[in-house]
Amino acid sequence: MTDADGADGADGADGEGIRVASPVGRWVVLTTVLGSSMALLDSTVINVALPRIGEDLGTDLAALQWTVNAYMLTLAGLILLGGALGDRFGRRRVFVLGVIWFAVASLLCGIAPNAEVLIAARALQGVGGALLTPGSLAIIQASFHPDDRARAVGLWSGLGGVGAAVGPFLGGWLVDGPGWRWVFLLNLPLAAVCVPVALRHVPESRDPDAHGRFDVLGAALAALALALVTYALIEVPEQGASVMVIGAALGGVVLGAAFVQVERRRADPMVPPSIFASRQFTAVNIVTFCVYAALGGFFFLSAIQLQVVAGYSALGAGTALLPTTVLMLLFSASAGDLGRRIGPRVPLTVGPLLAATGMLLMLRVGPGASYPKDVLPAVMVLGLGMVTLVAPLTATVLAAVETGRAGLASGINNAAARAAGLLAVAALPLLAGMGPEAYRDAGEFASTFRRAMPMCAGLLVAGSVIAFWSLRTVPAARAEARPACSTHCGVSAPPLEPEPRPRHT
Repeated sequence: MTDADGADGADGADGEGIRVASPVGRWVVLTTVLGSSMALLDSTVINVALPRIGEDLGTDLAALQWTVNAYMLTLAGLILLGGALGDRFGRRRVFVLGVIWFAVASLLCGIAPNAEVLIAARALQGVGGALLTPGSLAIIQASFHPDDRARAVGLWSGLGGVGAAVGPFLGGWLVDGPGWRWVFLLNLPLAAVCVPVALRHVPESRDPDAHGRFDVLGAALAALALALVTYALIEVPEQGASVMVIGAALGGVVLGAAFVQVERRRADPMVPPSIFASRQFTAVNIVTFCVYAALGGFFFLSAIQLQVVAGYSALGAGTALLPTTVLMLLFSASAGDLGRRIGPRVPLTVGPLLAATGMLLMLRVGPGASYPKDVLPAVMVLGLGMVTLVAPLTATVLAAVETGRAGLASGINNAAARAAGLLAVAALPLLAGMGPEAYRDAGEFASTFRRAMPMCAGLLVAGSVIAFWSLRTVPAARAEARPACSTHCGVSAPPLEPEPRPRHT
C-alpha cells in the first residue's frame, strides 16, 4: 500500500495497515461514509420526491419511472467496471473521481428545467455511483490492519445506517419545505467535505495483480440491453406494440445474448461464466433477483400510494417506511449470526415469505389510512422479513465461491440486485395496468396498486421456493465474518457493496 502524499507512513499505520483508533483511521472511515452516503441518501428519498417532481415538471408516469431507472441503469451496467478501474488505477483516485462526478451530476439534477434534463443527469449520477460505490468498502478493506478491518467495517456500516435512518426525515422535510431540488443539491456540501479529506488522509491502494484489458464491450452490451428492455417496458402503455417498442425489446434480447457470448470468449471477462458453475451461487443470485425486484417495485409504488392515495405528506411517506431501516440496523447482525449457525435455507425460505406477507398487508392502505392500524403492521412485517433474509443472503453469496473470488461474487450480486429493481420499476406499472397519468388520480392509482402488490409478493414467494429447493447448508467456516451490509437495503439497494477484487475482472 502506497500513498502519494505520504499519509500511509504515519499516524497509526504500522506497515500492514492503519489502525481504527488512529487519527488517519478515523478520517478514512469518515471519508468512506460520506461518499457512500451520497448515493444512499438519493436512493432512500428519490421515491418520496416523485409525486412532487411530476407535479412541478408536468411529467407523466413514464418520466417518473425513468427518473428512478436512469440512475439504476448506468449503475447496474457499470459497477463492476468501476471496481476494476479502482483496482487498476487506484481505489482512492477512482473514488474521488466518482464523488466529484456524482456531485456535478447532482447539481445538474437540482437545476434541471425539465424531465429530459433530469433523466439525463440521473444517468450521469449512476456513472458517478459506479465509480464511488465499489471504492467505499474497498478502501477500508485495503487500508486497515487485518485485525481492525471488521471494526472499521462495523463503524462504516453503523454510521451509514444512521444516514439511512436520517434520510427519510431529511428528504421528506426538503421536499415539503425548500423543494425536491434540494434532495440533489444536498450532495454538494457532502462532496465538498469528502474530496479534500480523501486526498489528504486516505492512503492510495491498488491491486498489483490486476492485468488484462478492461471489459468495456461487455459493460456496454449489458447496459444497452437493459436500456432497450427498460424502454420497451416503460413505453408500451403509451405507444402500444409500435415499431419502436418491438424493436427495442428485440434489440435488448439480441444484445443480451451477445453479452453472454462475449463474456464466454474473453480472456478477462467482466462476468466470468465459470463462477456460475457453483449451483449455490447461481441459485442465490436468482433468489436475489426475485427479492430485490419485489423490494424495488414495492418502495417505488408505496411512496406514491402513501402520498397520492392515503394523503400523506412527503415527510410522512418517508418516515412511514422508516421501521424497515430501524429493524435492519438493530437485528441484522443477529440474523447474520443465526444464518451462519443454521445455514441459509431456513432464513432464505422464511424471510421472503414474511416480506411477502408485509406487502400483502399494504393492501389495507387506502384513503385516510391509519398509520398505527394499517401502515405500521405492514412495514414491521416487511422489515422482519428483510432482517431475516438480507444478511444470510450476503453471506451465502460469499460462501458459495472460493475466497479469492469473494469480491467478484459480491459485485455480481450487487449488479443483479440493482438490475432487478430497474426491471421491476419498468415492468410493474405495465403489468398492473397503470396509465401515463395514474399517479395524478387517487382512485386509479389505488386500484392498480392493489394489483401490483400481489405481484411483488409473488416474486418473493418464488424466491422462497427457489431457496428451499436449491440451497444447501453452508459450513460456518466458509460463511465467516465477512461484513454484511445492513445499511444499503432500502430502496432498490443491494445487500453488500463490492469488496476489492484480487484480480481484474
